[in-house]
Formats: sequence, structure tokens, C-alpha cells
Amino acid sequence: MKRLLSLLIFSAVLGAQPAPILIRGARVIDGTGSPARVATVVVIGTRIAGFGQETAPPPPGARIIDATGQTLLPGLFDLHTHLTASAATGVAGDWGKNLKAYLACGVTTVNDYATYSELFWPMRQLLATGTLMGPRINMAVRMSTTGGHGTEGGWGDFMTLTVNTPEQARAQTKRALAFKPDVIKVFTDGWRYGTAPNLTSMNYETLSAIVEEAHAGGVKVFTHTVTLAGAKIAARAGVDVLVHGIGDADVDAELIEIMKARGTVYVSTLAVYEFKGGTERPARLAGLLEPDVKATLRPAAQGAGTPEPPAARLDRWQHLTGNVRKLFEAGIPVAVGTDAGMPGTFHGYATLREMELLVKSGLTPMQALTAGTSVSARALGVLAERGTIAPGKLADLILVDGRPDEQITDLQKTRRVFLGGSEQTPEDLEKAIQSPEMTPLASRPIPPQVDDMERTDGRTMLNTLRVNGTDAGIDHSAMLFQPVVRGGNDHALLIQAALADKDRPWVRVEMPLTVGAFELADVSRYTGLSFDVRGEAAARLLVQTYGVRGSDAWAAAFIPSGEWQTVKMPFTALKRRAENAPVWSGKDTRALWFELSGPPGTKAWMELDNVQFYQ
Repeated sequence: MKRLLSLLIFSAVLGAQPAPILIRGARVIDGTGSPARVATVVVIGTRIAGFGQETAPPPPGARIIDATGQTLLPGLFDLHTHLTASAATGVAGDWGKNLKAYLACGVTTVNDYATYSELFWPMRQLLATGTLMGPRINMAVRMSTTGGHGTEGGWGDFMTLTVNTPEQARAQTKRALAFKPDVIKVFTDGWRYGTAPNLTSMNYETLSAIVEEAHAGGVKVFTHTVTLAGAKIAARAGVDVLVHGIGDADVDAELIEIMKARGTVYVSTLAVYEFKGGTERPARLAGLLEPDVKATLRPAAQGAGTPEPPAARLDRWQHLTGNVRKLFEAGIPVAVGTDAGMPGTFHGYATLREMELLVKSGLTPMQALTAGTSVSARALGVLAERGTIAPGKLADLILVDGRPDEQITDLQKTRRVFLGGSEQTPEDLEKAIQSPEMTPLASRPIPPQVDDMERTDGRTMLNTLRVNGTDAGIDHSAMLFQPVVRGGNDHALLIQAALADKDRPWVRVEMPLTVGAFELADVSRYTGLSFDVRGEAAARLLVQTYGVRGSDAWAAAFIPSGEWQTVKMPFTALKRRAENAPVWSGKDTRALWFELSGPPGTKAWMELDNVQFYQ
């Protein structure tokens, strides 16, 4: 410790870094599973500089935190989240507020499965520049089989890559690695919990090819695997982490043997499967829900008692919790993930709840804390950098009141959070979450020309990637879009649709105005949009904006014919269904959607060219 204090003095004299932080008096849980002990932890810059007994006075200028009666832990991990989702049905997520909810709960590292390759850069830039504050995020490329889970959302081919053979798997994984994902998520298992027809599943050969290519590129593979048979295939294929818990049967000796041989980690996401039909609403949750999400919650029932879950769901829950215990007792590493962002599984809080559910499943509080820190860090391959408290590691730390190693619910009593040595106050984070306004994002003017369809790489004149979208479901409409010759060297974009046999089928081509349609475009200096069009379809222009939280986008219909025409669509023609909808400012635009629809089971087509704003 004397050497440490000399280092502190040297750093303070140089003045090149923020004042050192000395945390004294806390019960320190270092994340390794060792018992808590009262110790002093010193942070210099972004890293832990010392951990042990304080034997000399702190240097001048050091910030001293008296943490007597509190517990200091490494920052928590959540290995399965959907950060852009809100966890409230019908309400689009506020990414900035969702990030703050994790930090407010002491969660400093998450895996996000709600992104696709175009979003990596803008999201990483917003975090790197400090425009938005959030945990360390590992962004994923998603893969599934044709007709498999992950493909039914209507989000298009770019959101989830489809692979059905080893050859496809190798090619798609190599393409995916070019975008530098932090992890790869593979939907390997199509079981729908006995509540709906099963979807397709991935075979061993295809999954093995993904794993081989991903590991050659230094990227770990996480899965969606929910059955015993699927888990055996995934573990044999060498995936790094089985996610979602085995819910159709009890695990057996064969699976345990395979997982041990391959070093497979298990993540149960109990928080998303927990039956939420009761009346209890934890006090900690109130500060973590933004107003638009909180408004969707039904009032707690009075005097109705706690409803019983359906028998099939109760049976699955018994498998899920029992399998956590059996695998843990067999020596399989159990890490923490939640599927937060799915309905009723709230960001930040779900991570704390997951650890409580691990304890209810048979782990001790200390074992659950270790699962949420060092075991999860090892599963991600970042244990050398974080996940435990030790000199040289990143200062991702949380202070909580109480003794969570004895009473796991004390983990909800977050007092201070440090991300790379920078303190984030839970009260300030929760105040920002409670604001009635969405998280502020900068809006920048864009040039009038959006797309003349002349680029051969699938991108617009704004250098944004065109994206396809359809109605939801495995039985969704099919579409194809590609440039075709309009005349001479001039091209148009041809959109062809085979509309599904369902009510109100549709397809869309999305033209983002910023990369990934994430940051905001200011089009307020224009008065409308013009485009050349012909076709046979019912058509609409929809404008995706930041301020609209649901599916009721600004929209206007137009009628293409077999002959080319130029449509001039003034912004005043764009309407929403909502009564008393505010006037659109034009400053929060994200993308233009061109939608085709028609009777179920029919075909539709449209050619589009020269999309541009006018003044």
C-alpha cells in the first residue's frame, strides 16, 4: 500500500488525471467468490490502482469516500438485452433512458441483440463521445434459419442473417465479421414453448461452421437455445454460451458431459420467463421506468389475489429453475442474462431480479453475485479487464447499502456507480429517466437529394443502406428490391411483393436519412418530398421520426400507375391517426418508408426514382 500511495502522490503532482478516489470502510466483494472483507480501494484515472489495507494517509487532493456499512462490488453484467426496446407493448424504446436504467442499477456491461450492422457505428460514436452515457455494450450480429426464430419480426434481411447450410454459414459469418461485431447471436432452436407451432431449428453442421468462422475471427457465439436436444447440438458445435434456459425437460448426464468438455457457459434468462401475473410491484422499479412506459402499466389488482400461471408454463418454470441448480451443482458456469426489453422485463431492474431468481433456484447470494460479475466476464472473454476488483482492472464498481452476499435483495440499494472511474449517481440517472421528454439527440441538416438509385452497393446518395421490411410473422409477405434500367444509363428501384394471406399485408423499402436511421436528420428547411414512381399497388409514404413512440407514423397515401409520374408530397399532407397530434417540426426525422400493400395473396410492384426534398 505504501508503493500505491507513492503512485498516488506522483499522479496528483502531475495533475494529468482527475483526482484519485479512495473508497474506505466498505465490505468489498471482489467478484471471485471469496468472502467479503473490509478494505480500501483506490482508483486512479479509469483503473483500480490498489486494493487492500490502508496503511498510510491518502495523498493531497485525493477524493475520499467513506463507505462504512456499505458493500463494494464489481460492476454487474447482463449478457442478453434488447436495448432499443422499451419492455412496454406498443411503445418504442428510448435508448438513452434504457442505458441509464442499467447504470442506475450498477450494470456496467451488457450484450445487446436489438441492433444490426448499420447501427454499430452511430451507437458506438454516441457512447465514445459522451453524447450518451451508458454501460459498456457488446453489439451482436444475429443469425437464424429460414423460418426460424428471429426472422418473424418483419425487420428485414439485414436484421437477422439467414443460414441453412454450412456453405451459407461460412459466407455469412465472414460478411458479418467485416462489420466488427462484439459477439454473434444464433437462433438455433425453434421450440415455441408449446404455445405455438415450432419454428425451424439449426442443424449441427451449419452451427459448427458459424462457430469455426466466428472463433477464427476472435468473436464468441451466443445462442437462443431452449430445448434439451437443441442444447446438445449447440454444445457439441462449440458455442460459447447457451442462452435462455432449457425449459422442455430436465438436463441429463449427456448434456453435462458435453458442456464440461466444451467449456460451455449457461445463461437462463429467468427474468423474462418469470410469471408476472401477480400484484406485487417492487419499489425499486418506479424510478427506472420512464413516464411513457409507466403509463402502460395496469394498476395493481386489489383483493384479487395472485393468479396461478397456466399448467404448461408452471411445468416449464420448474424445468428452468431446476436445470439452473443441476447444471451449477455439476460444475457448469452459470452467468447472468435477462432478455430485458421484452414485455414486462424492464431494463436494469431485470438484471437485479435475475440474480434474485438464481438464488431462488438454489444458488447462494454470493454464488449469484459471482455469476453476475466474474463468471459473466469470463464468458465474454473480458475477465482480464473487468469482472473482479483487482489492481490494474477497469474501475467498474458499485456501492450498495447492506449485505447482498447475505441478502441478495440488498443489491437493489444502489448508492454509487463507477464506470471506468467516473461516478454516475443513481439519483441523477433516475431523474433523467423520469423526464417527460425523450433523451435529447442532436439533429443535423441533410442535403435535398436522398436517392437516385444509381449506386450499385445498395446505398442511397446519403450513404445509408436501404433496408427491407414486412408485416410480422413467419407467414409474412415476401419482397425483392433491386435497381433496374429505367432508360439509357438511368436506373430506378424495382420493388416486388408477394403479399401474405393475412389481414392488411404490406412490404416496405426503408431509406434511412442517417446511418442506421438512428441519429436525427433536420429537414425543416424543406416543405415536402418529391419522387418519380410507377407501379400497381396501394402505396404510402411514411416518415419515421424520433418523437413518435408507437406505430402511428406520419403518413400519406399516393396512387402509382403504369406510367411514370412525379409525386410532390408536401409535409402538410402527412397525417397521423392520433387525435390532437402535434405539428411535426421536421427536426427529428430518421427515415423514409415507401410501403406497398394490397389484397391478401396478391402481387404488387412499384418502381421508384429521384427521391429528394424540395423547398
